[in-house]
Amino acid sequence: MNVEAIAKEKIDAWFAEWTVLEAKIHAAHDARNGEAKGLMEEAVVLFDRLVQEAGDEVLPINGIDRLAFIQAKPGQYACYRQLDELFKETKKRTARLRLQVTKG
Repeated sequence: MNVEAIAKEKIDAWFAEWTVLEAKIHAAHDARNGEAKGLMEEAVVLFDRLVQEAGDEVLPINGIDRLAFIQAKPGQYACYRQLDELFKETKKRTARLRLQVTKG
Protein backbone atom coordinates (compact mmCIF):
# COMPACT_ATOMS: atom_id res chain seq x y z
CA MET A 1 0.00 0.00 0.00
CA ASN A 2 1.25 3.46 -0.89
CA VAL A 3 0.63 5.49 2.27
CA GLU A 4 1.21 8.82 0.49
CA ALA A 5 -1.35 7.89 -2.20
CA ILE A 6 -4.08 7.42 0.41
CA ALA A 7 -3.45 10.78 2.07
CA LYS A 8 -6.72 12.66 2.44
CA GLU A 9 -5.72 15.38 -0.03
CA LYS A 10 -4.82 12.84 -2.73
CA ILE A 11 -7.97 10.79 -2.20
CA ASP A 12 -10.11 13.92 -2.21
CA ALA A 13 -8.62 14.88 -5.59
CA TRP A 14 -9.51 11.45 -7.07
CA PHE A 15 -13.04 11.73 -5.74
CA ALA A 16 -13.45 15.30 -7.00
CA GLU A 17 -12.67 13.97 -10.47
CA TRP A 18 -15.18 11.12 -9.97
CA THR A 19 -17.87 13.56 -8.81
CA VAL A 20 -17.60 15.51 -12.06
CA LEU A 21 -17.66 12.33 -14.16
CA GLU A 22 -20.50 10.83 -12.12
CA ALA A 23 -22.71 13.86 -12.79
CA LYS A 24 -22.01 13.59 -16.53
CA ILE A 25 -22.73 9.84 -16.53
CA HIS A 26 -25.97 10.35 -14.61
CA ALA A 27 -27.07 13.05 -17.07
CA ALA A 28 -26.15 10.84 -20.03
CA HIS A 29 -28.27 8.00 -18.66
CA ASP A 30 -31.18 10.37 -18.11
CA ALA A 31 -30.86 11.75 -21.63
CA ARG A 32 -30.31 8.30 -23.17
CA ASN A 33 -27.98 9.98 -25.64
CA GLY A 34 -25.43 7.19 -25.95
CA GLU A 35 -22.68 9.11 -24.16
CA ALA A 36 -22.80 7.06 -20.96
CA LYS A 37 -20.62 4.22 -22.26
CA GLY A 38 -17.68 6.45 -23.17
CA LEU A 39 -17.94 8.35 -19.91
CA MET A 40 -18.09 5.08 -17.98
CA GLU A 41 -14.98 3.81 -19.76
CA GLU A 42 -13.24 7.02 -18.70
CA ALA A 43 -14.45 6.51 -15.12
CA VAL A 44 -13.21 2.90 -15.07
CA VAL A 45 -9.76 4.15 -16.10
CA LEU A 46 -9.94 6.70 -13.27
CA PHE A 47 -10.84 4.00 -10.74
CA ASP A 48 -8.13 1.70 -12.06
CA ARG A 49 -5.50 4.47 -11.78
CA LEU A 50 -6.61 5.14 -8.20
CA VAL A 51 -6.19 1.47 -7.25
CA GLN A 52 -2.86 1.21 -9.08
CA GLU A 53 -1.49 4.26 -7.30
CA ALA A 54 -2.87 3.50 -3.83
CA GLY A 55 -2.46 -0.29 -3.87
CA ASP A 56 -4.75 -3.30 -4.03
CA GLU A 57 -5.50 -2.98 -0.32
CA VAL A 58 -7.94 -0.16 -1.11
CA LEU A 59 -10.14 -2.42 -3.24
CA PRO A 60 -13.51 -3.20 -1.64
CA ILE A 61 -14.76 -6.77 -1.19
CA ASN A 62 -15.10 -8.50 -4.58
CA GLY A 63 -13.67 -5.36 -6.17
CA ILE A 64 -11.94 -7.19 -9.03
CA ASP A 65 -15.06 -9.18 -9.93
CA ARG A 66 -17.25 -6.12 -9.69
CA LEU A 67 -14.89 -4.13 -11.90
CA ALA A 68 -14.91 -6.94 -14.48
CA PHE A 69 -18.73 -6.80 -14.48
CA ILE A 70 -18.60 -3.05 -15.11
CA GLN A 71 -16.00 -3.35 -17.86
CA ALA A 72 -18.07 -6.01 -19.64
CA LYS A 73 -21.03 -3.66 -20.21
CA PRO A 74 -20.05 -0.11 -19.26
CA GLY A 75 -23.08 1.44 -20.95
CA GLN A 76 -25.58 -0.22 -18.62
CA TYR A 77 -27.14 1.77 -15.80
CA ALA A 78 -26.51 -1.11 -13.36
CA CYS A 79 -22.79 -0.83 -14.08
CA TYR A 80 -22.87 2.89 -13.38
CA ARG A 81 -24.51 2.23 -10.00
CA GLN A 82 -21.96 -0.48 -9.25
CA LEU A 83 -19.05 1.83 -10.09
CA ASP A 84 -20.53 4.54 -7.88
CA GLU A 85 -20.67 2.01 -5.02
CA LEU A 86 -17.07 0.96 -5.67
CA PHE A 87 -15.93 4.57 -5.43
CA LYS A 88 -17.90 5.11 -2.18
CA GLU A 89 -16.57 1.92 -0.61
CA THR A 90 -13.02 2.71 -1.69
CA LYS A 91 -13.23 6.14 -0.10
CA LYS A 92 -14.35 4.58 3.20
CA ARG A 93 -11.67 1.94 2.96
CA THR A 94 -8.90 4.49 2.40
CA ALA A 95 -10.10 6.44 5.44
CA ARG A 96 -9.92 3.28 7.57
CA LEU A 97 -6.45 2.47 6.21
CA ARG A 98 -5.26 6.00 7.02
CA LEU A 99 -6.48 5.56 10.60
CA GLN A 100 -4.68 2.23 10.92
CA VAL A 101 -1.46 3.73 9.62
CA THR A 102 -1.58 6.67 12.03
CA LYS A 103 -2.43 4.41 14.99
CA GLY A 104 0.11 1.78 14.01
